[in-house]
Amino acid sequence: MRAQSLPPIAGWRWIIAGFALFRRNPPMLGLLVMAYWFTVLFLNVLPFIGALAASLAIPGLSVGLMQAARNVDRGVPIGLPMLYGSFRDNPRTLLALGALYLCCTLGVLGLSTLVDGGELWHYMMANSRAERAAVEDADFTLAALFVSALLTPVMMAYWFAPALAAWHRLSVAKSLFFSFIACWMNWRAFLVYGLGLLLVLMVLPALLLGVLLMLLPDAATFATALVLTPLLLIVAPAVFASFYTCYRDIFGISEIV
Repeated sequence: MRAQSLPPIAGWRWIIAGFALFRRNPPMLGLLVMAYWFTVLFLNVLPFIGALAASLAIPGLSVGLMQAARNVDRGVPIGLPMLYGSFRDNPRTLLALGALYLCCTLGVLGLSTLVDGGELWHYMMANSRAERAAVEDADFTLAALFVSALLTPVMMAYWFAPALAAWHRLSVAKSLFFSFIACWMNWRAFLVYGLGLLLVLMVLPALLLGVLLMLLPDAATFATALVLTPLLLIVAPAVFASFYTCYRDIFGISEIV
């Protein structure tokens, strides 16, 4: 397996390619993303095991979305069962990746108590609005920066790991290793990619919403719906599709077994 080292502009091209894939089958890609969200939300509300169940399922579900994007790229039909069918490909490793990511995330949040005395931890772990309100006025800036710094290498190791485990049958250790190396080799492209996602998902929608609120000051709910609807139904599926185009350009279509 060989990862390609791409120029920084590749990060923006992944986003453009994601929108191009979405335009080839908007209904099904949109439906699959909505099903992904509803599945994760449903698992999270399960008593006692909700967060664990969702974390275990996310790697397999993400592979299902990438498989759908790959099929669209190849002109192969896609359907809703594809979202869940990916669990047949190296399921133990996918479940282990989900559990490991949850442990790493909780571990990093736990370490943030060294910075702010546990305020961010209590906010993130709050089970009710009352518990969250007790610490919501705290300044999380330093703790958030600390958590972001520690989670960055975790995200690098996890970014391609589910696809590598499912499509290449790699072990947990090897999938995390090759994912981290691929991200490290292309950190400039990922920096551009991250800035592009920030522009597409936050900056442009916020500017559009600001303009609509100025034009329609008495229709804030309507203006918000005008911005959120395309963001959920068009932009989000295109971004999910860009996860596959990122993988495709770095590892190559011919590398997939």
